[in-house]
Amino acid sequence: MHEMKEKLHTGELYLPGDGEIIKEQVSYQDKLCEYNLTKPSEFEKRAALLKEMLGDCGKGVYIESPFYANFGGHHCHFGNMVYANYHLTCVDDTHIYIGDYTMIGPNVTIVTAAHPILPELREQQYQYNIPVHIGRNCWIGAGAIIMPGVTIGDNTVIGAGSIVTKDMPANVVAVGNPCRIMREINDHDKEYYFKDRKIRE
Repeated sequence: MHEMKEKLHTGELYLPGDGEIIKEQVSYQDKLCEYNLTKPSEFEKRAALLKEMLGDCGKGVYIESPFYANFGGHHCHFGNMVYANYHLTCVDDTHIYIGDYTMIGPNVTIVTAAHPILPELREQQYQYNIPVHIGRNCWIGAGAIIMPGVTIGDNTVIGAGSIVTKDMPANVVAVGNPCRIMREINDHDKEYYFKDRKIRE
């Protein structure tokens, strides 16, 4: 296997401008461009393209366009019934895993790629990639940024505008920059869906 391409998924330093990597990457981006040119009414065409584009595409996955991804979604693995609102950006230089029923608000960025702190290495354009795991039935609020290597547990809610720099456990509400656990999902949430509004009157 090609030496640089091998390092996309190992967490090692590599050069993303490598010819073999670029050739493959551009072919995936072309498919993504095609997806972004579809009309909202072209349900079947969109569904077929998502199956072709994504590394894994579960049943009922829907991504509003425009959708942006470094590798055209090729390294994105979406479970069943995942919904992503407008302007999802997946820096999918390595793998992004998203569990069933997870909802993603508009303008969310999920990042796997990073660069060394050492200026001399950045000058040479070195990069490394660490995968991201988002659990089942999560809600990622509008404008959130998920950083490389982060794991978010099942059912967790990430508040709008949060920057998630470290792992978050299951069943919590977490907000802020950097993102911190605010509270656990609790009995109050079984009764109220928003402030004083009851789920059942």
